[in-house]
Parts: sequence; structure tokens; C-alpha cells
Amino acid sequence: MGATPSTPIATQHSLVSAAAGSLVPSTSPGSRSQPVPSEPALRYDPEQLAKQYRGRWDLVLRRLFQLVSPFVGLLAWIFWDRWRGVELKNRPKHAARLRKILTELGPTAIKIGQALSTRPDLVSPLFLEELAKLQDELPPFDNQIAFDLIESEIGLPVDKIYRQITPNPIAAASLGQVYQAYLHTGEKVAVKVQRPDLVGRISLDMYIIRGLAVWAKQTFRRIRSDLVGIVEEFAARLYEEMDYTQEGHNAERFLQLYRHPSIYAPKIYWDYTRTKVLTMEWIDGTKLTQLDKITAAGLDGRHLIEIGVNCSLKQLLENGFFHADPHPGNLLAMADGRLAYIDFGMMSTIQPHQRYGLIKAIVHLVNRDFVGLAQDYVDLEFLSPDTDLTPIIPALEAVFAEAMGSSVAQMNFKSMTDKLSGVMYDFPFRVPAYYALIIRSLLTLEGIAISLDPNFKVLSVAYPYVAQRLLSDPAPELRVSLRELLFNQGQFRWNRLENLLRNATNSEDFDLQGSLEKALDFIFSERGAFLRERLVDAIFSSPGSQTGSPAQPTSDTMEHLQRLWELLSGNPTFQPMQLFPVVAKVATKPEAQQLGRQLASRWLQRSAARLIRDLLLPDAEEPSSTHSRNGIPGPTSGGQRATTPRLPLSA
Repeated sequence: MGATPSTPIATQHSLVSAAAGSLVPSTSPGSRSQPVPSEPALRYDPEQLAKQYRGRWDLVLRRLFQLVSPFVGLLAWIFWDRWRGVELKNRPKHAARLRKILTELGPTAIKIGQALSTRPDLVSPLFLEELAKLQDELPPFDNQIAFDLIESEIGLPVDKIYRQITPNPIAAASLGQVYQAYLHTGEKVAVKVQRPDLVGRISLDMYIIRGLAVWAKQTFRRIRSDLVGIVEEFAARLYEEMDYTQEGHNAERFLQLYRHPSIYAPKIYWDYTRTKVLTMEWIDGTKLTQLDKITAAGLDGRHLIEIGVNCSLKQLLENGFFHADPHPGNLLAMADGRLAYIDFGMMSTIQPHQRYGLIKAIVHLVNRDFVGLAQDYVDLEFLSPDTDLTPIIPALEAVFAEAMGSSVAQMNFKSMTDKLSGVMYDFPFRVPAYYALIIRSLLTLEGIAISLDPNFKVLSVAYPYVAQRLLSDPAPELRVSLRELLFNQGQFRWNRLENLLRNATNSEDFDLQGSLEKALDFIFSERGAFLRERLVDAIFSSPGSQTGSPAQPTSDTMEHLQRLWELLSGNPTFQPMQLFPVVAKVATKPEAQQLGRQLASRWLQRSAARLIRDLLLPDAEEPSSTHSRNGIPGPTSGGQRATTPRLPLSA
């Protein structure tokens, strides 16, 4: 939305009686209490739609013809141009025609076009550019209809609601159009008004599209995705988007969950909000795709995208309430450097077991544990529990090994999904409905990021967040994932812990002090028994060296501990003195005392062994075997210690 001068409200707008059941606004402008809407909240009900349209073949077939015939004509034009050898020359005209068809077909088709405009994996760049115009270059509807709707919904004349309002809309979207206005109390607001007869038009379209999905699923056996479920998920979100009171609730919930100095969402003015009219705070800002304007304003586009990526990760992996439509028109860079979300019509949720399942999949990907990754797809409902994973595991390994190269952090999300789609086609994968919206959200965000910085890697920004979640979240599911990441066949991988800490400290939300306190509490609890046992082994053994006194922790261990201390002490939030009360409390626990006895026992055993060896075999040389007691390569020739493999993640 750009700042446009407002004009006084025309006085000819007359009071239209409120619809039956509508409420009189409260006398307190901008009150936080939401009035009861004049009609029930909209909910998608396929059975109800089937009852409504079953038998009305004239209406259904006429609309089906309207939906199909323009695309048949476009395809015929493309094939004709291809036969004449002028397809490439006329491709801009084809793309413009597609956009015009979607615009003429109405809101449902426009929404589908908007979704395609963020899928460079499905649509060529020329068509993407044209479809992107569907985000904010749509024809408006008549202003008089809009003003009459405002009056009928709110129950007051327009000039009694707003001191000023633009005579024409500032922007037109798929479901409505937006005016800039001023309340009588002085606040600048955006007034969103719904298109006429929207519910009826979308209901008929979704009835037809769902019927086509059912037919396609039954006809084409190769379609294993839950096509009907995906359509129903899309329809459910679309119906919620048509209820502007729901959008207002979504905006407030979003700001409550993701409140941050760098994130902003507009205030909702409930006194002037109803099912078909939404009044919210006006946000002045610049689209993230307008790089020249962002640079001219002295803003850092890459930093704004990093804010968006981290916010999306919190949405998907922490709270589960996520923005399912983060296209460029819905994200604005504010003059003070904050990132503003301005449209909350299409939101979705992801359940806790799905969130933890995604983090587990990331850990298995980092570990290159493709057996575990295949099982993750079962847990996330991509594969049925009785699926034979034997042929799928090497296929996943081939896909991710190529996509990852030498670094997980450098992996391109789009390239990964492109290659994974082939595996899903060859094996009995079915795409859950919730996953389609997640992929759309992430691909859209990555597309915006790449438009700002072609070298931007979403996963390199995402890993610090994942690292801090693994180190700080006490959830049992994540403790298991942390254990899998840090231990390999019983051996503690110090380099993994170092990289986790290094990446976690790059996350501004990482509470180092709190995480250390939680870690101590966990280690010396019943659930930490496994870790305590491995901790003793890790301190007195090293996979890469047998040098140093057997009575002491090995030199490798001391080097790792020293590097960890340097990482901790280099963090400005680390206050060692504040840990003393926690350590004192932990020291009284039986588990801590048992660990102390184990460490003392291991030290005495090593000391006794060294003393006996020195007395009985004074001339014995240090073992020079190239293998440790665990069969892992030890020192190389010349006394040089073998380099411990480093985790291929961004430091």
C-alpha cells in the first residue's frame, strides 16, 4: 500500500439499514473487544455444498464450461503457434492471456494463479512474471457497491465511521479491495471491503474443483497424493479468508505469538470490522521485491529476509500457527527496519508431532542417516506404516547427496524439492494436505529471498535456529534428536557439539545461560542417565588419539573442552558466576554424586594401570597402532593426530 492523499467523504452516502442481527458499534473507537458478527463464521463443508448443488446440472455445467473452455482455447493457440514455429515469439502474449483468463474467471482462479506465481519449479519465468501481477494488479469493483456494503455491515453511514476515505481503492485483491481512510479519532487505517457475491461464486467453484479431484484420483492410479485432501485444505483456508473477523483474530494471534522488535502486524479496529469489512492500522512500507526502493531507504534487504526466515521457522517448528500466503504483497519493509505482515486471511496450523517430526528429519539429514529419514516420512504420513522402505532408502540417499553436496547449509530448498518430487512419483508417497501449504510457504519465501540475493541459502540461515532449539528445548522428542546428533555408535562427537553451539549463538533468540541451566538439569536427571554414562567415556577416551597419560583425560578431550570454553566465554550473555547456585543445587542430587564416583573410579583405574606399567615395563613404548580400542583410525605417521571430520554446516 502506498501513501495516497485522502479526500473528504462524499456526503451523498446514505444510511443503509443494518442486516438483521447486526450490532451497533461500541462507543469506544478501536475497542479491543470484538463484536459478534452479523452472520456465523464461514466454514467449508463439502457435504453441505454437495447437497446445495446436487441436481443443479444447468448451473454446474455452465460454470464448468466457463472454467474449461478458455484454457482449451489457450492450449489450442499455443499448439498452433508451436506448429508454425512462433511459440517463443508469442509466449509473452500467451502468458498475458493466461493472466487475463484467471482474472475473468474470478476469485478462485485468481487464488490458484497467485499460488502458481510463487512456484518457479512449475512455471517458466515469463509466466511467473505475468502471474505475479495477480498479487496486486486486479480490476476493482464499483465503489458505490463497496460503500453500500460498508454501511450495511457496520450499520452507520460511511461519513460517521471514517473522517476521510479515498474515493477509489488503493489496491484490489482477489477477495476484496482496500481503501485508505482516517478515523474520527485521527488514526490512519486501511479499509478492506469484500467483493460482492463472493461466497456463492467460490462455493460453486470449490464444488466443481473437488469433484474434478475425486474424478482424477479415481481415474489416474498414478496419483498417490491426497488430492482431495489438498483441495479441501485449500478450500478451508479460502473460506476462512472470506471471514474478515477471522482474519482480525489471526492478526492478533500472530502478533501475540511472534512479537519481536523486528516483526510488526497491524492493529485491528474491531468497532469497524465485520465479516465483509475489515478496518486495520495502515502500514507504510515497501515490498521486499522492490530492491531498489529498499536500498534507497537505507535498509538491508538480506537482513529483512533473514528476519522473515526465522519468523517462518518459529511459525512452522515452534508454535505451529503459520502464514500460508507470504507472497511479496503481504510482506513490507518498514522505514525503521521492521518486517510487517499485513494479510492474515490464509493461515494454517501444524500439529506438535508434525513439528517435531520435521526437526527429526533435519537431524537425520545432517547425519546422513537415510534409514532414519525414510522412517520420518512414515511418521509424517507421507508413507503408510506397511511400506517397504528398502528401495526408498537408496533413492533418498541419491537425491539428498546430490542436493547437499558437501554442505547441508548450502542446499537449495527448491532444488531439493524438485529432485524429491521425482522420488515421490516413483514410490508410493502421498503428500499430506498440511504439507502442501508448508511447501508453498517456504518456496515463496525462498523465491523472495533469491530475488533479493541470488546466493541466498535458506537453510544456512535456518540452521542456527534449529541448533538453538536442539540445545534449549526440553521436549523429550528433541532430546532424542540431540542424542542422535551428538553420538555415533556410542562415540561422542565433540565437533557436532561445537558446531551446534557456534550456530546457536548466531540465533538472536538463543538464551545461552538458560540453555546451560536446562542442560545441567537434564544431565543430572533420570532421563539423562544415558548421557552421563557416555560423558565418562567421552572424557577419558578419544576416537582420534591415544596420546597423553591414560590417567588423565586425553589431549583430544582437553582440546575440545578448551574450544567449548572459548565459545562459551566469547558469548556476552555467558555469566559463569550465575551458574554457581545451579551447580551447587545439582551437586546435591544422587545422580551428580554417582557421576563423581564414576569419574573418580575411572581416574583411579587409569592411574593404577599407568603405575603398574611403569613399574613392570619401564622401557615399553606408547602404542603406535593406527587403530584405537574401538577400531577407529588413530594417529597418523609422524606422530600427527588424524583430523576429526567436521560437520559440513556453516560455521
